[in-house]
Amino acid sequence: MLDKYKSSTVYQIYVKSFCDSNGDGIGDLNGIRSKLKYIQSLGVKYIWVTPFFCSPMIDNGYDVSDYRNINPMFGTMEDCEKMIAEADSLGMGFMFDMVFNHTSDKHEWFQRALSGDEEYMKYYIFRDEKPAEWTASFGGSAWDYVPELNKWYLHLFAPEQPDLNWENPKVHEELKDVIRFWKAKGVKGFRFDVLNLISKPENLHQPSGAATRFCKDGPRVHEFIRELVTDTGIEDMITVGEMASTTLENSIRYTKPENHEMSMCFSFHHLKVGYKNGDKFSLMPPDLKMLRDYFSEWQEKMSDSGGWNAVFWCNHDQPRIVSRFGDEGQYWKESAKMLATFVHMLRGTPYIYQGEELGMTNAHFTSLEEYRDVEAINYYHILIERGNSESEALNVLSQRARDNSRTPMQWTSGKNAGFSESESWIGINGNYTRINVETEESDDDSILNYYRKLVQLRKDYRVISEGSIKFLDSGNEKVFAYERTLNDERLVVICNFSNEDEKISGIDVKGKVLIGNYSGSHKIMRPYEALAILEG
Repeated sequence: MLDKYKSSTVYQIYVKSFCDSNGDGIGDLNGIRSKLKYIQSLGVKYIWVTPFFCSPMIDNGYDVSDYRNINPMFGTMEDCEKMIAEADSLGMGFMFDMVFNHTSDKHEWFQRALSGDEEYMKYYIFRDEKPAEWTASFGGSAWDYVPELNKWYLHLFAPEQPDLNWENPKVHEELKDVIRFWKAKGVKGFRFDVLNLISKPENLHQPSGAATRFCKDGPRVHEFIRELVTDTGIEDMITVGEMASTTLENSIRYTKPENHEMSMCFSFHHLKVGYKNGDKFSLMPPDLKMLRDYFSEWQEKMSDSGGWNAVFWCNHDQPRIVSRFGDEGQYWKESAKMLATFVHMLRGTPYIYQGEELGMTNAHFTSLEEYRDVEAINYYHILIERGNSESEALNVLSQRARDNSRTPMQWTSGKNAGFSESESWIGINGNYTRINVETEESDDDSILNYYRKLVQLRKDYRVISEGSIKFLDSGNEKVFAYERTLNDERLVVICNFSNEDEKISGIDVKGKVLIGNYSGSHKIMRPYEALAILEG
């Protein structure tokens, strides 16, 4: 099963911000279809597209009110079917995003529960009394009171996103039917949102704290996933589970082929190395030692165990990586290429988030009015309540808000970055005149063309797609190095995470440079330099 995607790369689309085909300022399915040949030119095999199902859009589509119908703002079922078929004709397959931990409060199931229908109340987690002072991920209490029912319901995210009750077998059957529906439409894989939160603890009367902390990797989560996968026949399809704050041991269990669960999983520990005291909205410089230690441990132990990683820097929930670990200024191009090299040479299936292949940066919004995300708006007010000034709170959002990755795809240097004929639903990054597809297509040395080379190398060299991995000591904590080996082949990857020249020691490798972001040889690693050398 793994052989189908070991050499593959996945491209992620945030549909609302990718391409607008009808001039309403919102990306849509026909916009995606119009850019399929561009996506094909990257060399990717799969396209993960974020939810475009019917939704009130409280959480930008991750609050689904109907799993089998298309939100009219994105198009029609006919548009969806044409999109799937055209991608298939170009040798690519779509992965659809399934939000199965919760629904929208406007979903028929929850509306029937609110009416007092006891059967549908069992689809969700209602209690007569508030069990605990849990905090929801978007701020506020994770329990909401319904006066008409005199009951409380659980929502790990927004109040408009009530959690489903996976202890109810009827919920399983409903969700399996959703998978079968889209599988019959020709979908080639699935990404499952916050999948490791679906099994709640038996005792909901836990101490106060973040609700997700008590619900992650719950007591029956492996059982539930295995049932979902085997009963729907998607075991031989590409699947990825978003696993919030999971453990290495659980990641191995989720992805070992013999366990019949996920093909691979997303974990986010490497993107928390700049969280002061573990708080996303408390700033500190990224801890490079922690970053290296994470990759070293997870890559090597997943490799030894037979588990499989989804490897990535960016997605719709994360700020732009070149703004986080790279350089937006003098070394913008070098740092974007270095970060790409580091991830694409790792063991696992690489994911590219729209615009990452261009080196798109954070938005740098300067007012709260420019933000659209419920999390950003809520946390702005929380930061003010904590005693931060307005400018301090806005500075935090400029570095950590999810909207940084949700600004429109930058296609051209023309009107609205070529995204839409009209004003977009969220502001366009001001650097679109310099950073865009049109400009980078014509530059052989562009970040875009560098990504194309990385994707092709994974197809050309089995040592990249299948080899084992071991991290090496470079003698410098700012320079990460690892080797990939397969039979007699050895590939050494060296990446400088610093904006200065850095000396290294203990690594002596001679061979063919498969890819690098500087020309010529040098005795020291130059700022943000990356090298991948095939020994021999």
